[in-house]
Amino acid sequence: MTSETTSEAPSARTAPPGTAPEPPAAPPPVRDWAVDDLPALTFDPLLTELLDKEPVARIRLPFAAANEAWLVTRYEDVRAVTSDPRFSRTALLDRQVTKMTGHMVASKAALNYADPPYHTQLRKAVTKAFTGQNTKRLRPAAQATTDRLLDAMEAAGRPADLVKHLHGPLPMAVVCDLLGIPEEDRAELASWPDLILSSGPGPESSRAAKAQIHGYITRLLDRRLAEPRDDLAGVLAESLADGRIDVDEAVSLAMAVLISGAHAVRNNSANMVYVLLTRPELADRLRAEPELIPQAVDELLRWIPHRNGVGLPRIATEDVEIGGVRIRAGEAVYASYLAANRDPEVFEDPHTLDFDREGTGHVSFGHGPHHCMGAMLTRMESEVMLSTLLSRFPGLRLADGPEDVVWQSKGLIRGPKELFVTW
Repeated sequence: MTSETTSEAPSARTAPPGTAPEPPAAPPPVRDWAVDDLPALTFDPLLTELLDKEPVARIRLPFAAANEAWLVTRYEDVRAVTSDPRFSRTALLDRQVTKMTGHMVASKAALNYADPPYHTQLRKAVTKAFTGQNTKRLRPAAQATTDRLLDAMEAAGRPADLVKHLHGPLPMAVVCDLLGIPEEDRAELASWPDLILSSGPGPESSRAAKAQIHGYITRLLDRRLAEPRDDLAGVLAESLADGRIDVDEAVSLAMAVLISGAHAVRNNSANMVYVLLTRPELADRLRAEPELIPQAVDELLRWIPHRNGVGLPRIATEDVEIGGVRIRAGEAVYASYLAANRDPEVFEDPHTLDFDREGTGHVSFGHGPHHCMGAMLTRMESEVMLSTLLSRFPGLRLADGPEDVVWQSKGLIRGPKELFVTW
């Protein structure tokens, strides 16, 4: 639901004597973007409209609405804003910008609020845990966990909730394997990411969950300092001992991996299965051509609107022209990766899900310095889940109609709350 208002117009320019003053230039309209829950995986109509008619637009979001921001939606403009050092994340810490939630999701010490070269330094502290080699090392464990979870689901009988039996526990298991969190601690962690990555429960619940995760990870790093191991907690503890990062930085890096890895992959993998179950011809094709699954996962990542609204903005540190519009120093700019993935100048027939699509890469994992470190891990988990479900359950289908699927409400990441299936 959107509405248009106009900001106060600038004063008229001084005209030569004897002539009428020029009328003031009309300011662009400001869109009030409520970011309401949309049905299933419906693409936000405001993003479609802006991409077509106003690719650099002024917006107000539900919180701090008085502090307007720019929103860019075209692929090239999104890539420009997210890679140009004149747009700063660190400058956000001193600004009140219109935003999605009433609370700060990420720690101030987190990668999300860092700019190079400090951002580069933080990423180096964890990079070796996210290499292709490490992803390959984790794949057999992910496959074994998937098989075990589906054994339990099959034993429990039909219908079964895939979110409960697979999409929730597998990403949590993989990220816990990555971090080195022992089995007996994992149940305690399971609900915290949902509380943090939501605009619904409120700042108190988010702060309490963050405090609990912070305390847990601090204790885990203390254990790794005493007893080093070859996992991400061990890598962070080593960087901490060497003085490359401090405790707050180490904890924030681990929290970012745990929260985004567990929450985002859970929702987006469930979104992928929902798409295949409501488009059975696509599922049938992947069963017939399993070698196509990696390419299909990438196209699903491009096509699925995996979040509500937008992520964190950036602050212009000087005047910059983007898409023919001058953004002034000090102004906030949001970049929509979702809209960029539907740019018709870049993707032919962008609203069509096409497993044969090749060429330009999507930006679902971001772009520039803040490109997601866990991209390879996310792809691997999605491939394991889809390939195993499709081969093991040839008759897999929704237990009820698509309209009966319950979706999460007021989440920053979109996805089904429950996904009941039969086979």
